[in-house]
Amino acid sequence: MKKTAYMTMLCLAGSLLVATSTQAQTSKLVLREDNIEEVVNAMTTEEKVTLLVGGLPEGFKSEVKGVAGHTRPIERLGIPYTVLADGPAGLRFNPTREGTDQTFYCTGFPTSTLLASSWDPELVETVTTAMGNEVLEYGVDVLLAPGMNIHRNPLCGRNFEYYSEDPVLSGKMAAAYVRGIQSNGVGTSAKHFAANNQETNRTENDARVSSRALREIYLKNFEIVIKEGKPWTVMSSYNALNGEYTQQKQGLLTTVLRDEWGFDGIVMTDWGGKDNTVKSAKSGNDLMEPGYQMEIDRLMAAVKDGQISQEELDRNVRNLLNYIVKTPRFKGYKYSNKPNLKAHAQVARQAAQEGIVLLKNDKSTLPMNGSEKVALYGVTSVDFVPIGTGSGQVNTAYTVNMQQAMTEAGFTLDEHLAEFYRSIDAQENAVDMMERGRVTRRKHAEIAVSTKAIGLQAQANDVAVVVIGRQAGEGEDRILKDDFELSAVERELLQNVAMAYHAQGKKMIVVLNIGGVIETASWKHLADAIVLPWSPGQEGAHAVADILAGKVNPSGKLSMTFPVSYMDIPSSKNFPYDPTDRSPRRGTKRNVDFTEYEEGIWVGYRYFQTNDVEVSYPFGYGLSYTTFAYSKPTVKADANGFKATVTVTNTGKVAGREVVELYVATPAGGLEKPARELKAFGKTKMLAPGESETLTFNVSAYELASFNEDASAWETASGNYQVLFGASVTDIRCTSAFKMSKAQAWKVNDALGKK
Repeated sequence: MKKTAYMTMLCLAGSLLVATSTQAQTSKLVLREDNIEEVVNAMTTEEKVTLLVGGLPEGFKSEVKGVAGHTRPIERLGIPYTVLADGPAGLRFNPTREGTDQTFYCTGFPTSTLLASSWDPELVETVTTAMGNEVLEYGVDVLLAPGMNIHRNPLCGRNFEYYSEDPVLSGKMAAAYVRGIQSNGVGTSAKHFAANNQETNRTENDARVSSRALREIYLKNFEIVIKEGKPWTVMSSYNALNGEYTQQKQGLLTTVLRDEWGFDGIVMTDWGGKDNTVKSAKSGNDLMEPGYQMEIDRLMAAVKDGQISQEELDRNVRNLLNYIVKTPRFKGYKYSNKPNLKAHAQVARQAAQEGIVLLKNDKSTLPMNGSEKVALYGVTSVDFVPIGTGSGQVNTAYTVNMQQAMTEAGFTLDEHLAEFYRSIDAQENAVDMMERGRVTRRKHAEIAVSTKAIGLQAQANDVAVVVIGRQAGEGEDRILKDDFELSAVERELLQNVAMAYHAQGKKMIVVLNIGGVIETASWKHLADAIVLPWSPGQEGAHAVADILAGKVNPSGKLSMTFPVSYMDIPSSKNFPYDPTDRSPRRGTKRNVDFTEYEEGIWVGYRYFQTNDVEVSYPFGYGLSYTTFAYSKPTVKADANGFKATVTVTNTGKVAGREVVELYVATPAGGLEKPARELKAFGKTKMLAPGESETLTFNVSAYELASFNEDASAWETASGNYQVLFGASVTDIRCTSAFKMSKAQAWKVNDALGKK
């Protein structure tokens, strides 16, 4: 009996030693790049669930203040928290911190509309390499950018964060953006996936879109960025898509994104998840942001009752760990908090120069010689708009305004007029400070100037420059009256300035400091020249002055169409605009529960060009101070697509760069197609007068395909294709052709739901 008891005790002791040894080994287990599966197996269910919900535990302080969000740490296994911060025009967090008098400024780079107007992926990659360095040196792991929803309608409040009405241009620019940021060893988050093309009721609106329009327009740019940029993360949008929230749409987040496109990063929700956290997790949302305890509770309950399988839970956890081991924080990078902001400001200035679009230049009004006496009109000449509002904002050390930039460029300003606008700006800032305790978004409402004063100024100055400003942002769409359209005060100012200066034989130049498209057809005849710098970042006013003075030859081209009137746009009858109301409308019920994408694939130039509708300025349009000739177009087809070349020659008198846009017109028959579609583009180097360069374009058969909903397949028809080399979608300089001898098809899943 004693012997048996003794042996039992030995066995128990041995078991205890083994258990203790196992626990000791487990306690020493820490995450490495090569032991992710081992760590997954060692995690408790609570640890796994916690990892899938953003935020920091109580009492856990982040080193970087005022960022958008975090992932949670699990210290037992050496899993650090990671830091997620807003973009896309630069890093956004609180510039001040307790315990130090250092101010942590970031560079305000040009917005996406300007970058897209450069048509230069190499430039974008240079810009975002600098931007990514700030992400790295300020201790951030992921920049929540690029924003890349299609410009379906010009009233979308966040169009300044997005690139274009065309998915190829948008996708190529976004891919370059991602490559630049991630070259620093930090991540990006392509957003907002998908069909998040309005801010009105953005959290609940149901976007009802055909499978063809989704595949060809609203998802194609995301497909390009996934395949060519390889972002670390993708952000699922707030809205529903064909009756199901995108955050819970498995066909979108898993079938299309992962199975078809090969995405291998993490999917995170936009900030503020939906009630059905469990469905989001099962559908492919790995990370819930910004993270709430109730989401942890829901997931824990779902694991216990079998709604979420261990396999599904481990899949999401594995994705998170694969992300975490790539981050600077996991790798122990010692960030400096001192990026080279001076050098980055110069990058921002160069980028702005490359993306500014010259819309009009009658009788070579521009460039000026740089020594003129200038009457500079408009409240935005002082209150210059570098970037939009909301998560797209950046806390910068300064913003150069037009008065400063023009003076530094050598122009002499009418000082009485300049002081008039400075005093208005000071008064408005004082009102903002008193009423709200801080400077908030300004509407940039124009101030009237008397006809008598303008007449006297026309006599005293050589030229007039009128700056028109607009600012929009997250959470609110733009309005038609006094925003898309000019206000009565702006119209009167333009008319009176034009009349007074033209009577003196002098010119009026208009600068459009705007984030998105505005109406121009009714007033552009008044201006002798129109310069479009968009919202060009903190150094953008310098870039405008460089263009006006002829120090830089403009080479930007429009990434979207400027219509004659708002209702010419097919989406306008289904966009929830209000011509007068400026108040937020996120929770109202007036035509915002759903949006019918009734226009299908007929977005932007695809509609205007195919239906021969007059526009104010066409897609791809932009002037230069020199001229270019296109010659020697060639196209050589093979089974994989075609290769095209064209030679561009500078036939003018000054050096410049030219954007060449390659459009394709498909054979008749089969699916209804646009008259022409952008399939590739290129930008020359700086060409001296008389100098030439040959550009080469490669387009695959898959890139020529259209989506057949009935067959759920991409199809490239056989037959004769026209290849058009254009300076814009309407300005085709030369053409060639090739024959696709055999039709091709790529079957995909019918995973997106019916409209």
